[in-house]
Amino acid sequence: MPISANRYFRERFGGKLYKLALDGGMTCPNRDGTKGDRGCVFCSGAGSGDFAAARRASVLEQIEAAKALVAPKNRNGAYIAYFQSFTNTYAPLPVLEALFTEAIQHPDIAALSVATRPDCLPEPVLVLLARLDRIKPVMVELGLQTIHPATAAFIRRGYPLSDYDRAAERLTALGLHTVVHVILGLPGENEQMMVQTVRYVGRSGAKGIKLQLLHVLEGTDLATLWRAGQVPVMALTDYARLLGRCLDALPEDMVIHRLTGDGAKKNLLAPLWTGDKKAVLNYVNNYLRGKGYVF
Repeated sequence: MPISANRYFRERFGGKLYKLALDGGMTCPNRDGTKGDRGCVFCSGAGSGDFAAARRASVLEQIEAAKALVAPKNRNGAYIAYFQSFTNTYAPLPVLEALFTEAIQHPDIAALSVATRPDCLPEPVLVLLARLDRIKPVMVELGLQTIHPATAAFIRRGYPLSDYDRAAERLTALGLHTVVHVILGLPGENEQMMVQTVRYVGRSGAKGIKLQLLHVLEGTDLATLWRAGQVPVMALTDYARLLGRCLDALPEDMVIHRLTGDGAKKNLLAPLWTGDKKAVLNYVNNYLRGKGYVF
């Protein structure tokens, strides 16, 4: 049975860990003109970093500011430094080494998590991440979203599935904990296609997965399509059922790092039921408990 991230962290680190969302000041090849200049169709202006600390601050300043927000809930006092915004290996190697080293050397940081794209992992960066992993555990989060070429083209992902395959294989060989992002509910995909993506991830060597419902956020190209009636959104009941099918398709040792996700409420257009995170998690957990899954 797949296990929750909380259980995984408690077993590996001896207690609950909280992620501190950081901004390394990077952009993305889908935005700087290398592969595109509009980003993925669903991506906000913050590059998935709506909850990250201020980009203008240093890494240490961001860590302390983010700690202050969650410190009352974190009795253990241990955190994950999560470089979240945009593509966090898309910078010269010395810049990456300085940023990641500064974060990983903080005494309250138990692990480093780096969100990136499979096509932005050249060998020197992989070697750097493997070296840092010998200091403290490193997790690499890959934005895959789907294995289906037509959907990948629609969302303007900007790289072929073969790039993911190579990155997953190399990360596995280096022993790094790889977490793959999958979006459920992308236009044009039925449940069978979504489950196929999840099953593919489970067989690719990845150790963890983030399952994210498609959100329509203001300021994205997806919002324009949604207003034109071209983007259907899921009901909570359908999403819970789909999650059950996805979990059934995963190996027993897969770590579930996310079951829902949530967009910034100020920008959320649809589905509006996702704005009540507590109610969503309660419903999803109750449904999955009935199938034998406990998160």
